[in-house]
Amino acid sequence: MDSKLLELLVCPVSKGPLVYMREQNELWCGVSQLAYPVKDDIPMMVAEEARPLTETEISSLRD
Repeated sequence: MDSKLLELLVCPVSKGPLVYMREQNELWCGVSQLAYPVKDDIPMMVAEEARPLTETEISSLRD
């Protein structure tokens, strides 16, 4: 994921910052607690495509 692109992207639900999780190939938002998939290096920034983060995943964002 291009770091300059990541600086520009925000969660479409909360407008909060996103964290790229390389292992999951997802963008995570701690505010809305949603994970957005990245397919072929293209972030799928549609709320309907997002999945809810688990409690463990939310905790890892705070660490």
